[in-house]
Amino acid sequence: MDTREIAPGLWRWTAPHPDWTPENDRPGGWGERVGAVYFEAPPPAEAVVLIDPLAPPDGTADADRFWALLDRDVSRAALPLTILLSNRHHGRSARVVYRRFAGRVGAAVYVPRGAEGRVACEPTHLFDPGEPLPGAVESYGIDGLDEPEVAFFLRPHRALVLADAVIGAGGGEVRVAPASWSAGDDGGARYRERFRASLARLVGLDANVLLPSHGEPVLALGAQALAAALRAPAWGEG
Repeated sequence: MDTREIAPGLWRWTAPHPDWTPENDRPGGWGERVGAVYFEAPPPAEAVVLIDPLAPPDGTADADRFWALLDRDVSRAALPLTILLSNRHHGRSARVVYRRFAGRVGAAVYVPRGAEGRVACEPTHLFDPGEPLPGAVESYGIDGLDEPEVAFFLRPHRALVLADAVIGAGGGEVRVAPASWSAGDDGGARYRERFRASLARLVGLDANVLLPSHGEPVLALGAQALAAALRAPAWGEG
């Protein structure tokens, strides 16, 4: 498990994706390790929020360390725990995290409306992009990929958390997901007509930090990196 403090109260960690195989690691594919986010919202919107949590494999030293750190931080904050999922693929460890903390400090699982029944956990709440979320986390829908897909903006840190729509390319750069990541029979058409335009709306948030699920984070000038990605070929295409 790799952990990185982005700012006080904001951490990103990575762990191996349970469904990864070497054939996924190809141009236009995705690497073995994926990211998740821990956010302690400051007053007046005090909350502990996990976005797309993923625990290391059971029985490993990393798993022991992960649960010890999470137990410590949740206990210290003494606030209910909110789990936010960005799409139907990122149920990941939401169920086990919820069960661990529901009886201790209280917990909730927020799932985008339309992903219920297709995500690997039972939501306690459904939400539409733009609805108020715990910790004053802002949510923005992304069209044209595998919907529903949601990006979360953590305004105190100007940090934009992205699921599958944007991939960290390293060196402070990102790339947008390729058309092959768009689901459904009409996925290609939806992608061409709506995907980049939907992401372009996020540039106006003026994010400084980009925290994608796949690839390296961008820790400065995030809005500029996103704008550049919208002008560049998609991930794996150039």
